[in-house]
Amino acid sequence: MSEEYAQSFRQVPRTGVIFVTTEATRLGFSPKNPDWCNLGQGQPETGALPGAPERLAAVAIDPDDQEYAPVAGLMELREAIATLYNRLYRKGLPSQYTAENVCVSGGGRVALTRAAAALGNINLGHFLPDYTAYEELLDVFKAFTPIPILLEGERGYAFSPEQLRREIQGRGLGALLFSNPCNPTGKVIGGQELHGYVQASRELDCALLIDEFYSHYVWNAPPGRLPVESAARYVEDVNRDPVVLFDGLTKNWRYPGWRIAWTVGPKQVIDAVSSAGSFLDGGGNKPVQRAAVPLLAEDVVVAETQAIHAAFRDKRDRLLAGLSRLGVTADRVPDGTFYVWGNVSQLPPPLDDGMGFFRAALEQKVIVVPGEFFDVNPGKRRSKRASRFRHYVRFSFGPSMATLELALGRLEKLVKQAAR
Repeated sequence: MSEEYAQSFRQVPRTGVIFVTTEATRLGFSPKNPDWCNLGQGQPETGALPGAPERLAAVAIDPDDQEYAPVAGLMELREAIATLYNRLYRKGLPSQYTAENVCVSGGGRVALTRAAAALGNINLGHFLPDYTAYEELLDVFKAFTPIPILLEGERGYAFSPEQLRREIQGRGLGALLFSNPCNPTGKVIGGQELHGYVQASRELDCALLIDEFYSHYVWNAPPGRLPVESAARYVEDVNRDPVVLFDGLTKNWRYPGWRIAWTVGPKQVIDAVSSAGSFLDGGGNKPVQRAAVPLLAEDVVVAETQAIHAAFRDKRDRLLAGLSRLGVTADRVPDGTFYVWGNVSQLPPPLDDGMGFFRAALEQKVIVVPGEFFDVNPGKRRSKRASRFRHYVRFSFGPSMATLELALGRLEKLVKQAAR
């Protein structure tokens, strides 16, 4: 490529996970190499779990599947998704989701991109810290103006419905984008707090764009309730309340490679994001969509969620204990996701800095994600200032328990060497 031609393109930064795995690959990392411990991964372990439904190992292809899928997704999958939401969150409520309230897409980023493309000329609020991929999403589309909202570790990253109301009214927010449970902090907005968010959005006409990809990784669910949470539980009218939800098979079903995600919301919004999909991506994988329908059966979802809860709760507790012993602290114990948001400022240098910790851990074949990647900064408008999260690292307990144990042993040696 000539230099003149290359100047036609901008440099597109890699998101946190892609950056750290790219750096690790330069040192010999491979997902199939058991000598590496990938605590930077944004996916759960995908193999069999005790009590979980049997993992699907083959996909049948119907002759009709050789053709394009509808941009909004196969109707039978859309119906299965709507039915699942009604059964999990809306039993006995007069307003129920239908297939027209669902749009299927080829992965979570595609779902979010479709929504961003459909937004109008509004102020769009977003929290700091939050999911790394939001940064480019908020920068590429120019119809809306991103408005950062700072959350404080000293307060456990809490943000009340009353604070939300003040932000909506004071900054004129037309929408708010956030992950719940939060990637990376593990903070869950649920129960009456989430109810208050939905009520504020309804009364003040501010759309909630809620990334619920970790909604089945909830560690503080009320006794007797399936450990899941969704704003769908608190919507009054599915076609009037401005609540738009994103989820998929990636985390909650542990099929990240399938690239099946969906958007749930008012019919008018679904029409808009489907239209955006017609020029952005053209629709998802038809055979895999058809194969996904049985995975949405309520008994399958219940069994998978309970198996996740049993296995990942133990991994969470093990990782928290191990990091604490190393001197890594947490502003809050994660009540959702499969991440620990660790503060490394009390460690000896260079481990007291997120990027320094990452580089040193790589030498021990352990991958983590520096906290600065979660300081969502569209357009790099704060590029000359040190990140508020430069002393943080995100540790994933998505891998197996054996991988966690191996990684903690290596990190312990690393900290001891740095302390000499």
